[in-house]
Parts: sequence; C-alpha cells; structure tokens
Amino acid sequence: MPRTVVFDSPRLDSDARPRAAAEPVIVADQVWKGYPRQTDRLMLKHDLKQLMRRLKQRGGETAGAGGKKRIWALRDVSFTVQPGESVAVIGRNGSGKSTLFKVLCGITRPTLGDASVSGHFSAMIALGAGFNRERTGRENIYLNAAIHGWEPKQIQPVIDDIIEFAEIGEAIDWPVKRYSSGMGPRLGFSIAVHIAPDTLFIDEALSVGDAGFREKCLERVLEMKAQGRTIMFVSHSAEMVRLLCERSIWLHQGKLRLDGPTTTVLDAYTAMLEASQDEGHGASGRTKRIRNAIDADVDF
Repeated sequence: MPRTVVFDSPRLDSDARPRAAAEPVIVADQVWKGYPRQTDRLMLKHDLKQLMRRLKQRGGETAGAGGKKRIWALRDVSFTVQPGESVAVIGRNGSGKSTLFKVLCGITRPTLGDASVSGHFSAMIALGAGFNRERTGRENIYLNAAIHGWEPKQIQPVIDDIIEFAEIGEAIDWPVKRYSSGMGPRLGFSIAVHIAPDTLFIDEALSVGDAGFREKCLERVLEMKAQGRTIMFVSHSAEMVRLLCERSIWLHQGKLRLDGPTTTVLDAYTAMLEASQDEGHGASGRTKRIRNAIDADVDF
C-alpha cells in the first residue's frame, strides 16, 4: 500500500509547480533539524520557567526562535533522489547521517524545511527496536507488516520466506524478549526486504549477524538494486559504498559538504580524514596505536 511521508513549512502549493518529466522519489529541501540543549534540565525551577514560557507563547517556541539555544544536527540540507538511484550518505560520527534518515522516514520532523519520500518505503534503522517484546517473532511479522500498510492476507504468502531468511528456527514462536542480541535484527532485516518497498533506507544494517548472513543480506540488497529499487545507504565502509552506490552525499557537522559520483566524494572525504590524522602526529604513542588498530579494522 503506497504511502508518502511529507513534512513542510508553508510554501507554494505543489499543484501549482511545473512538473518535471521524472519526479524525484526523495526530496530534502533546506532541511534543518535542531534539538534543545539539556543544560540544567533537572532543575525544577528551570522546568517551571520553560512551562510558563510555552504557555505564554500558546504553542511553544517557533522554529526560528532561540536558535542559539539549539544543537543543530542538520543545517540547510538539500538534495533530490530519482527513482532507481542508489545513494550513499557518508561522514564522521555525529555528522547528521542517521538524523537525516529519521527525518526522511518520518520518525522525527524537521525543525525547518521540507522532507518527503514518495511511494512505499522500508527503513532499516535500529532493526528490531520496534518489536513488541511480549509477542512472538511470528506475531511481530504481522505487526510490522501492518505498520507498512500490509494486511494479514497480503503478508501470508511470504511469511515462510521471511522466517527462512531470518534463520532463527523455532525461535520464531518465542516471545521476542527471549531472543539473543542478533535474532531481532536478523528478523527485522528479513521483514524489511520482503515487503517489496519502492525505496529502501539502510543505516549500517548490512553488518547484521555472522559473515554468512551478512553476505546473504548484501546479495538480497543487490538483487533489489538490480530490480530498480531506490536505495539510500549509510555506512562507514568505503568498499560497501563503492559496491552499492554510484552517487554519494557527504555530510559534515550537519551540512552537505559534497554531492556527486561516489569515487569523487570518497576521494575528497578520505583526503580530509588523512589531513586530520596528519594534524594529530604529535599524539602520544598509545593514541597512535589506537588509531592504527582502528584503521586496520575499518575502511574510513
């Protein structure tokens, strides 16, 4: 069942805009996302002042007010993605990658700007986190499918495929609270790739399970890519980014630093990382050993 998530600030009616030959499936238009600072939040006096201020404002702080009091996770991010494109989002931890995905998927609203995803999409963000822990894995398949607009009669033909792909055996009929740390994410991944989404959001989800399961997950995503699905992919693995995505978006401190062919963007990003490491040559021997160990374990 197709659905569209749209959050916007007042702008020209979309029906009045001239339509291009191919409408983008994903649009981020001047997206800002800010969070209030948590300083002194535990003080009762502070909380009372905040409550009185909000009551006086009759609807709370406006998006543009108090900007200095916010922590900005995204700053004026704009881009579009066409149907069938595979686009990676790269950047250091804290650069805004996961926040961008949450805004696009409707998990959180932008503070300013517009964000929209057209059609049926599936989000691999914190796989298994939304499961009802008191329900069985089988029951959670139906619950998750319902969230994506699938009726029980629609999910029934693929439920055996979902269970087989997840490789959790008889645990499918156990309460999720009894699952190991890897079972929930494996089931979550299996559900996400079997509900036939037009667009797939993947936030480091290809690191689920052991090597054999990760390889199977990658093969499935490549199949979906070959079928013309739209893919948005967050990863710290340069190898995976090159394999899956022809285009990459580099976020830095919440801003869009570069958007272009994957090779070009990865080269620029890697050069920035190397320059940052060169600046830290004066670090202690212990710090250098830690950095070397990290470099040996990840691509960037």
